[in-house]
Amino acid sequence: MSDTAHGLTTGAVARHLGVSPTTLRSWDQRYGIGPAAREDGRHRRWTAGDVAVLDEMCRLTASGVPPAEAARAARAGRGRPLPVPAVTHPPQPVPDGGLPTGDVRRGLARAAVRLDGPTLDSLLRDAVAGHGLVTAWEDVMVPTLHAVGRKWESSGDQYVEVEHLLSWHVSTALRQITPAGHGPAPAAPPVLLSCVPAEQHTLPLEALAAGLAERGLPTRMLGAAVPAEALDAAVRRLGPAAVVLWSQARSTANHSLARHVAGRSFGVKGARTHPRVLLAGPGWAGRAVEAGMLRPGSLREALDVLARCYAEPPAGRDLSSARAVPR
Repeated sequence: MSDTAHGLTTGAVARHLGVSPTTLRSWDQRYGIGPAAREDGRHRRWTAGDVAVLDEMCRLTASGVPPAEAARAARAGRGRPLPVPAVTHPPQPVPDGGLPTGDVRRGLARAAVRLDGPTLDSLLRDAVAGHGLVTAWEDVMVPTLHAVGRKWESSGDQYVEVEHLLSWHVSTALRQITPAGHGPAPAAPPVLLSCVPAEQHTLPLEALAAGLAERGLPTRMLGAAVPAEALDAAVRRLGPAAVVLWSQARSTANHSLARHVAGRSFGVKGARTHPRVLLAGPGWAGRAVEAGMLRPGSLREALDVLARCYAEPPAGRDLSSARAVPR
């Protein structure tokens, strides 16, 4: 983190550390860990030395040291730092005044280590607002989740609470995406989102659901480990425009189920149709994509494919008024 001639603002330091500005002010008032100089006697300006002390304070409190003791050790230059997961990713442009994605990833990792839920919420909310959902997911949330997962995997079950907390707050941020006020008619068939049987990973589907909501497209989320019979029943009852099947690992990918869903027909006599099937997730890799199915390579690509389901409906189907009729 580079310094400037006049030092860093409290906001810049808070972003670097992954804490709130209120926390920094509290540490200054309670423990005397504050900026060495104040511009015009009022505005806080933090030097590189100040930031080094704060770094140590964050590391010590994250490892369980009480704040008062951590403050004394940080000022004295003592203490053993708790490593923060390294999140390596190419730097990204900063749109509309948003923070660089690298800063956000670093802040998320630090806040997760401290189990600081409010700061996680704030950073995730700002990432979506500043970069948009797709960039926030692909360049911030996913790399940080992977880094935290790799870090604690190497330590056995130690610190698993960090990964769980981060996953929970990412899920919360995705569900707070505000649906667009435009899109197909209310009666339009939805996109059905489902994990294959035995698949428990739902966050990527939640990101897709959030992206579809942003575009005003209707969805139905079935979630984790959906039994084949339940998925088939939902397809028959809803008559979805598309079905997204998520598989995280090859061991859960169920190609016979995907073929069955792609072949399921519904609709009124003389205008029966089939859902488009998207095979999403790394579990489907390694085999050719069969007719009637698509395998998007990213969240953005999946969103574009699904949007085209409404822009270019299949022959014989009006997506503004289609109703499912069981076969």
